Amino acid sequence: MAKESRNDEEMTTEEAFRSLGRFFSWMEERITPGSEFREHMAKSRVEFLKGIRSLVDAKIDDLEKGHGKREAKKATKVEVE
Repeated sequence: MAKESRNDEEMTTEEAFRSLGRFFSWMEERITPGSEFREHMAKSRVEFLKGIRSLVDAKIDDLEKGHGKREAKKATKVEVE
């Protein structure tokens, strides 16, 4: 089944993570254990996931701040003729 050609901007988050996972799997299958390159790639994967975690944590903090501490709405008195 052929896929339509799309811009990177149109790629869904799910597709992006699936592609990234396939890339790491491909790398693990082809690089010999103990090689310096493989060690760097393992460390980069950890750092990448920590970066994703920081984005998720920031979003959680934003949502908690927005829902937990809403300012009370104040009525404004308007003069009517």
